[in-house]
Amino acid sequence: METYPLSHMHPMSSLAEQTPQTILDRPSTPWHGEQKPDPEGTRYCLYARKSSEDDERQALSIESQVKEMMELAKRERLNITEIRRESHSAKASSGRPVYNQLLKDIRQGLFGGILTWAPDRLSRNAGDLGSLVDMMDQGLLKEIRTHGQRFTNNPNEKFLLMILCSQAKLENDNRGLNVKRGQRARAEQGYRPCIPPIGYLTERKLGETKSRVVPDPVRAPFIRQLYEKVACEHRSGRFLYDWIHEQGFLSRNGKRLSLSMIFTILHNPYYTGRFEYPVGGGNWYQGDYEPLVSQQLFDDVQRALERPAFPEWGAKEFAFTRLLICGTCGLGITADEKKKQLMDGSVSRHVYYRCTHTRNRHCKEPPIKEGPLIEQLIELLDGLDLNASAVKRKIDDEFERFSRFASDVLGITDKQKAQKINQRKYVEYLLRNGTMEEKRQLLGGLKNKLILKSGSLLFDDGIMR
Repeated sequence: METYPLSHMHPMSSLAEQTPQTILDRPSTPWHGEQKPDPEGTRYCLYARKSSEDDERQALSIESQVKEMMELAKRERLNITEIRRESHSAKASSGRPVYNQLLKDIRQGLFGGILTWAPDRLSRNAGDLGSLVDMMDQGLLKEIRTHGQRFTNNPNEKFLLMILCSQAKLENDNRGLNVKRGQRARAEQGYRPCIPPIGYLTERKLGETKSRVVPDPVRAPFIRQLYEKVACEHRSGRFLYDWIHEQGFLSRNGKRLSLSMIFTILHNPYYTGRFEYPVGGGNWYQGDYEPLVSQQLFDDVQRALERPAFPEWGAKEFAFTRLLICGTCGLGITADEKKKQLMDGSVSRHVYYRCTHTRNRHCKEPPIKEGPLIEQLIELLDGLDLNASAVKRKIDDEFERFSRFASDVLGITDKQKAQKINQRKYVEYLLRNGTMEEKRQLLGGLKNKLILKSGSLLFDDGIMR
């Protein structure tokens, strides 16, 4: 392409009288002929980038960019001090760590110029473009060189740089609109424009240009059975989890299904032959594929999965949950409250302590009622020397508080309260009739946690500390 230096313009012409196309039709600085070496001290960083996205499959590879620009640097005698490579999209200003570090190094004076294949390798968004122009205005970035152009802190050259980078952004935006339009057209044809869920496969026959969705002959029957077991047999999620693992079911990646994945399958309307795209957009399409379940079966499953809202976790507390450990699997102990209305109209309340089963769902430790648990606690504390434990200090503090109350409020004299209260009787009273906080304060003097194993209570190492 023939070049036209700015000095050849008519003296009366100005930049405002030139169209953007006039500037785009020529390089910012003539490159043909003898080139002078860059001023001593200008350090260049060679930056090569290729997006990993499909829209840049035709772009020059990173190593090809490096090779071409190294030849240019040798020909133009540029001082390349470092080569940096990156495989990220330039659509967003925050998605390229190597490029962001390059900008920081330029601000710190490590580099004075950038050598890259084309302006769109540096910026396809307004944020990065603004950073480049701003550093040029501050004198931190002296020059940007590409395979056919040169940009310095010159109004015309900066304007050209902004036009080229803005053009790259325009191409990105238009490409995004075209992709969305194509995806919408694909959805209208009955194909959701993404990977089908587990239970389906994509298939392309010889001679066909587009793939189609077909049921997975191995996994589709299991998906259908999951729905049937919930709707017809009223099975729980845990039962489905155990059942499908017993069948040896694996995903396309060869992994076992998690419990959350099973519920995702049961809530996915794609299996009925209809899908929403995009999800949450309110646009429903009739799929051009074979449904695995009927709409009636899907609705029955949704009703079966509906549960009343659970109370917030931790809203109900129990006295001994923080003090006990499961002796079978080593996990914590939780508690459940069960209420039953009796024939006479009264309500029977029972509290059961059991293993949390958070990591070992098959723990065989049986639950225990709170009443028998308290009796075992009393028996266990009877075998301890309370005088040698921290429990005694708590009891003494409580006795002192009660003595002050008796003297100041009830007017009981020292002679009347001379009879000492039995400590063990007091411990037994608190465990049976005390509040949850009083029970926790009392047992807080035990430095060792208590182990619940086979329905029996014991200390973790059998000694008091």
